[in-house]
Amino acid sequence: MYTFSSKLKTFSFILMAVGLLGIGYGFLTAPKDIQEVEKLLAAESHGGHGEAKHEGAAAAEPSHEAAATHSEANEEKKIEESHEAVAPTGDTTKVSEEAHAEPVHAEAAVKKEGHDVSEEAEHTEHLNHVLHQLQNKPWSALYVACIFFMLVSLGVLVFYAIQQVAQAGWSPVLFRVMQGITSYLPVGSVIFFVILILCGLHFNHIFIWLDPEVVAHDKLIANKTGYLNFPFWIIRAAIFLTGWSLYQYFSRKNCLAQDESNDNSFYKKNFNISAMFLVFFIVSESIMSWDWIMSIDPHWFSTLFGWYVFASFFVSGITTIALVTLYLKSRGYLEHVNTSHIHDLAKFMFGLSVFWTYLWFSQFMLIWYANIPEEVTYFITRIELYNLPFFGAVVMNFLFPLLILINTDFKRITWVLVMAGIVILAGHYIDFFNMIMPGTVGDRWFIGIPEIASVLFFLGLFIYVVFTALTKAPLLAKRNPFIEESKHFHY
Repeated sequence: MYTFSSKLKTFSFILMAVGLLGIGYGFLTAPKDIQEVEKLLAAESHGGHGEAKHEGAAAAEPSHEAAATHSEANEEKKIEESHEAVAPTGDTTKVSEEAHAEPVHAEAAVKKEGHDVSEEAEHTEHLNHVLHQLQNKPWSALYVACIFFMLVSLGVLVFYAIQQVAQAGWSPVLFRVMQGITSYLPVGSVIFFVILILCGLHFNHIFIWLDPEVVAHDKLIANKTGYLNFPFWIIRAAIFLTGWSLYQYFSRKNCLAQDESNDNSFYKKNFNISAMFLVFFIVSESIMSWDWIMSIDPHWFSTLFGWYVFASFFVSGITTIALVTLYLKSRGYLEHVNTSHIHDLAKFMFGLSVFWTYLWFSQFMLIWYANIPEEVTYFITRIELYNLPFFGAVVMNFLFPLLILINTDFKRITWVLVMAGIVILAGHYIDFFNMIMPGTVGDRWFIGIPEIASVLFFLGLFIYVVFTALTKAPLLAKRNPFIEESKHFHY
């Protein structure tokens, strides 16, 4: 039986405590009204910070003055022209000038007043937009970290189900590790569902299609209200999260019962429910990716998106299995896990990193080459405003694993796999960051206290839940029909 070390447990509590403080700080320091936004933009423009990044925001007021000056110049020109058009002799000239000047000045005043009102409305609208972006920042940081760790556990659950259905002979010695990691899924699902409800109650502006005013003025979003409406959306979320969590519960229960059974009845039950779960997962995962990520940019869509999201969290899940396995091995557990098992996990890490890159390039290349404005805007935003994380994710998720894990010998070296695993997990967190942040905070992004704190909190919670679950059962599924084959797996 595994014993949760006091040092690791304390470490997880520290991560959660520091994370909660940082999350709270993020919410407390977010601006509350447009007056605070105006002060922030003024400070940025005067301090020279972010001038290139926020040029449009910082230059908002000067543009109003320039427009007003331009308007006044035009009106003066009209007045002069009207004067020249009048006969230049006698008192009649003076009378004519006054007669022509008064209506022109009146007209100019009306136009100028209307122009100022229009400019002021645009300025206020811009300030409200920036306010929503800055208020979204702590929410978005929390959302990215929450969905990432939840989907990592889901990726492990899918990998476990595939092993069951494929009747794989190499992996049963790793089943309890997988079950420990998937124990986080119900916990993460509850937190995520609460966040979705808060989105629907307008605590934030992550999903703009939840705002009735936006829907009323946007025909494209209005045409999608049959699908993108809060009741139907939250019901779908409840069905998906409940279905995944139920499979996690019953598959673990049957696996533990198999240890005490005299036949393979519980193993067969697991085979059947795993096959049903995979069918359910294929459908629910695609819809989930539309609902929880793609609808953040409701004007954009991609037919590859479901596969792309799946590849990202699937490789992250297998990487997590490898890291937890290596940690347990270093503590003297999992005596039947050998370098061949580790090598197989590393092969999956390598192969799925290439698969993710194939989907990334396919989605990007087809949309970029077609150059349809409604589609290519998605990538233009990320290339212009998120240049470093956008291309950095490709380096971390493709180039680095390719150069490191293509070597067969490196797939069996612990420190190499740990380094590669950390980079892959960080890279796919950034991938989710790239998918979510541009649609919620726009150009107001940076990785600060809310982002780091959110990752620390969910990492601490993940460690605590996973390693607590590992203490609840022996680390070897001793009555699995393929356990002996798995114990002696070598190549």
